[in-house]
Amino acid sequence: MVGRGSMAGRTNIQKAAMLFGVVFLLVTVLGFIPGVTSDYDMLTEFGGVGALLLGIIGLNILENIVHLLYAIGGFAAASSWAASRTYFLAGGAVYLVVWIYGLIIDEESSANILGVNDAANWLHFVLGVAMIGIGLALARSGERPSLAT
Repeated sequence: MVGRGSMAGRTNIQKAAMLFGVVFLLVTVLGFIPGVTSDYDMLTEFGGVGALLLGIIGLNILENIVHLLYAIGGFAAASSWAASRTYFLAGGAVYLVVWIYGLIIDEESSANILGVNDAANWLHFVLGVAMIGIGLALARSGERPSLAT
């Protein structure tokens, strides 16, 4: 028997939201592991590039909290087609705003409250475009949730 929490009966956009939730949760956890995150002592710094996930991607505790919120959002959004579509479109738009913010600020200034660097900025761009693309493509695929219970 298939349980209520299973992926059976979910649309592709709902499955994608769940997958993004899992990935964001994994990134959150990795962001708190010394060794995976270099300059770990900089994780609590605000203003300037913080710690480095995988030695490359700038982040701090606030960015990790944002990743956790995206994970929770993905899990919650997976409950419905409309919520999943909104998660991808709105979440992608937010990432594009963060990308622009990262391009405008001086990475070493106190305005860099997320601890971003060039690698993080371009990752935010890719995530923003990918999320919006997924939201548009899967929402327009003609697939709609089943009304059967």
